[in-house]
Order: sequence, then C-alpha cells, then structure tokens
Amino acid sequence: MKTFVLKIDPLTGEEYYEVYVRGRQLLNDPHLNKASAFSKEERLSLGLDGMLRPGIADLESQLDRTYEAFLRKPDDMERYIYLSGLLDRNEVLFYRLLQDHLDEMVPIIYTPVVGQACLQLSRIQRRFRGIYITPENIANIDQVFKGLSQPQVNLIVVTDGERILGLGDLGSDGMGIPVGKVSLYVAAGGVHPGVCLPITLDVGTNNQRLLDDPLYLGIRKPRLRGAEYEELVEKFVLGVRRNFPGALLQWEDFAKQTAFKNLARYRDRVLSFNDDIQGTGATALAALMTAMRIKKSRFSEERYVIVGMGQAGTGIAMNIRAMLKEEGLSDDAARALIYAVDMQGLLLQGDPLLEGPQEPLAQPRSAVTGWQLSDSQHIGLHDVVRNAHPTVLIGVTAQPDLFSAEILAETAKHTPRPVVLALSNPTHKCECTPEAVFKATGGKGLVATGSPFDPVEFEGKTLLSSQCNNMYIFPGVGLGALVCRATRVTDGMFLAASRAISALVSPEQEAQGLLLPEMKDIRAVSAAVAKAVGIEARDIGLGRLLDDDQIEAAVRKAQWTPAYIPYRPGTPRHDD
Repeated sequence: MKTFVLKIDPLTGEEYYEVYVRGRQLLNDPHLNKASAFSKEERLSLGLDGMLRPGIADLESQLDRTYEAFLRKPDDMERYIYLSGLLDRNEVLFYRLLQDHLDEMVPIIYTPVVGQACLQLSRIQRRFRGIYITPENIANIDQVFKGLSQPQVNLIVVTDGERILGLGDLGSDGMGIPVGKVSLYVAAGGVHPGVCLPITLDVGTNNQRLLDDPLYLGIRKPRLRGAEYEELVEKFVLGVRRNFPGALLQWEDFAKQTAFKNLARYRDRVLSFNDDIQGTGATALAALMTAMRIKKSRFSEERYVIVGMGQAGTGIAMNIRAMLKEEGLSDDAARALIYAVDMQGLLLQGDPLLEGPQEPLAQPRSAVTGWQLSDSQHIGLHDVVRNAHPTVLIGVTAQPDLFSAEILAETAKHTPRPVVLALSNPTHKCECTPEAVFKATGGKGLVATGSPFDPVEFEGKTLLSSQCNNMYIFPGVGLGALVCRATRVTDGMFLAASRAISALVSPEQEAQGLLLPEMKDIRAVSAAVAKAVGIEARDIGLGRLLDDDQIEAAVRKAQWTPAYIPYRPGTPRHDD
C-alpha cells in the first residue's frame, strides 16, 4: 500500500505530502520520518502525540547531532553501518548529511568501503532495503511490486551479485551495490528517493565461502544458469514493464557474458543501460578528453594499452575507438592504436578465447611481427608496453600494483605527459597509486583512479589526481533520460555526457592535472549531463521537443533537495 502522495494545495500553492499512515508506522517509514522535526500540528493530526520528546528540532539541529555521532565512529565499517542505519530511519536527514559532506561520505557509502560492507553484508545487515527477486517468487512478481509503499517507481538499479566491484560473486550480499548506487542517484543526480528502487536477483551463488557460512542470508544453491536464468530475467523485465512503464532500468555488476547479453537483448525493449560497460566507458572517455586538451593532442596521436577486457575495459576501448573513428580513422587504423590485454595476454585475431565484443579490438598477428617477446606463446603486459610504446595506460583488472615502476617508466619514455587510468575498486585492488605514477614520470603523469587518493607532495609541489568514478555519469544520464522521457538510452547520449563532463574542467583545474571536475560540484555536473542527454534525445527523435533552455529548466526543477515539507493526514483512494 502506498504510504503517501505529493499534493499541491489549490488555494495556497503549498506542496505537501498526503500521508496514509499514523503513529509508530509513520515513524518507522524512512521516506516519511522527520523524528524530532515533526511540528505540533503534525504530531496531533498524525497520531504522534506522546511518541516523541517535547522538543522540536529543525533539520539544521538534527544535522549537527547526526554529524557528531558519525565522527565518533571508530572506523569506516562502523561509519558505513551508522549511515546505513540513518538511511533506514530518515531519508531526508541522510541525504542532506551526505550532500553537506559529499567528499567525506561518498567513499563510505560507495567505493571503497561498500566493497568491504558487501563482503560482510549478511553479518552487518540491520534492515532490508529494496526487493529480492528469486526463482521462488518470480511467478508472483506483480504482487511483490504491488506491495511497495512508495508512490511510484521511476528508477531501478538491479544486480545479480555475480561480479561485485573487483570482489567477484557475492550472491545476495551484493545488494549493497544497488543501495549505494541509488544513494548516489539521489545525492549526485537529485533524483527523489521516493521513486528509486534497488533490486537484487538472488539466483544463488558459486562462492563456497558464502555457501558454507551459516549466517549467509541468500539462496544456498549454485547459481542458476542457462535457459532457466534467462527466463527469470525475461520475467523480471516484463514485470518491470507492466508495473513501472517508463521506468529506467540500470544493470549493475553482472558477470561479463551476462552483462553484454542483457544489454543487447533489452536496450531497445526497455529504457535501460549497463553502468559497468557504458558508464565506466563514458567516464574514462571524459577524463581522456580533458587529457587531450592538457596535452594539446588528438586521440589519433596517442597509443593505448588497456588491461582487463571485462565490461569496463571493453566499454572504455569501444569509446576510444568511437573517438578515433570520429577523427576520421578507419576501423583498421583505430584498431592499430588500441592494444587490449586480457588473461590470455594481448588479444590477437583467431584467438579461440575471444568473445564477441572483443573481436573488433583484437590485433592481427602481423602487428606483432618483429616484436621482442619474453614468451612467443603469451604476449603479456610487459611485452606490450615494451613494443607498442603506449602513451595512455588503462587498467581495470583488480590486480594491485600491476602497473609497476618499470611499466610506468617505460610508458613515460614515449610521451612528455603519460596518461594513467588505474580504475579498479576498492582501493587495495588499484593497479597503481598516483604517487607511483608521479615518481615514475617525474611528476608529469596525468592520473585518474577508481577510488579517491589524497594529494601527493612531490619535489615541493602538490600534485592531484582525479577519481574516475561512474558517479560523474550515471546519475545525470538517468535523470536526463527520465526528464526528457526518452524511450531508449543510446551510445550517443553517453558521448554527449562525456563531452559535458570534460567541458566543466576549468583551465585552472587542468593546470593542476585534474581530468574531471571536483566531487563537490557533482550536482552541477549531473545537471549538465542530464541537459546534454536531453538535447541528444530530442535531436535524434527519442525525447521531448523542448529547446535547450527548457531542458535545462526541467532538469533543475527535477533535482530534489533534501528538506522537510508539511504533512497532512489523508485516506488512500483505491486508484492510488
């Protein structure tokens, strides 16, 4: 049953929630709970009289009290648990606190700490958020969705938990990722929390540690595979379309083969995208666009080594390839500048391990003729760097210290300003640190990492690196697609988003080596991305016919600000 609906008083124009629950039920609803901020009138009319201490505190006072409590927590995991509890109690207070302390708290609610939390989720879970779809309840998906209390659902983040960050199969403990992504949609994009829904498809796990753990709360069976798995996903998507027509569906942290298959199968059937493929690729592309400006170079004048050809690596490579073709290169000429390295080494044509999306990236065997190799049967990263002379080095492998001092120094030989994107999360999985890059390149490297790193003091200078976080892309893409009522999310929308992000990096920031805007400006970044997506959707006939200023105004109006609004008691109608 819906617990509230947003209304506008026709006489005064006042916005308010018409609330359908009372007393303890109201206090236990995180969408609605104001705690000590309920007014005297609301306490009387909503059955709260006597349930709260007499003092009435405004949001600012609550923020002071809450932030003090946050600072008292002894470590990051306790801070994660505390913030999760706050989210479960009072969403307005949680999101305002997060908005006010974004740089400090995003690493707690998302990377890198969310990875640690997912590893222990069954042991630290206090309350359940979102929806768990399983083989046992998929037949009742309509009833599951109808049991939601929020007024509507416009945005869904879904995972099956098989590839959580760089940590692998965490089963239903992977729910920490959709919950975290929804928090970023709200904090960064301004999407209202009342229309967001995190979902986990719990189809079992192949992680023996979880199967043996008596405290694990997910399904204790090997993962569903093949036709049965695909049928469950199909029923899930159909259920979303029936119950939430027009909602955006974001695929998150699926295994590589599943991710590409789902994206291809559903991108034209339902408003959807895959953040690991498209979001990561677009964020990295934005960083590279800025790097090209700093270097006064073109994409076609660089050489790229990308290590780790899963979803993220393939997405990044395809974005670079698109830019090379936009600069006039043929498919073969673009291929010659991108050296893709995976578990089997350099991807070569004819390799039986090649998968569909990797084929356009595989080098012809003639390209390595004459290379000096340590092992002719396996062309590893050291061989590629030594022979291909890259100027851009990108890692998405979850292998810490993969980019050794030797590899970084070799890359620095071939360009005055090497670009290094070490993008694996969480922090301890990063391919190298910014400090390592600066030491190996004499402070000339341009660096972005997946998790945040502190500034580095080097030869009397303070050197900065950017956090290449998908947070720059997906909240704005989702907001823009919803505001402009897009019917599909296209590659062109992500390209427009990349350009919008890079354009926000100021000359002063470029001079400091930053490749992306600062995290404190993330809501403005999301607004710019949403506007760019709306314009692209309009121009290709998939969005509303508004001019540029109207799109910008619609985006700004759609961005929710966490604040308490008045409540009035009501009785739900059957059509609510």
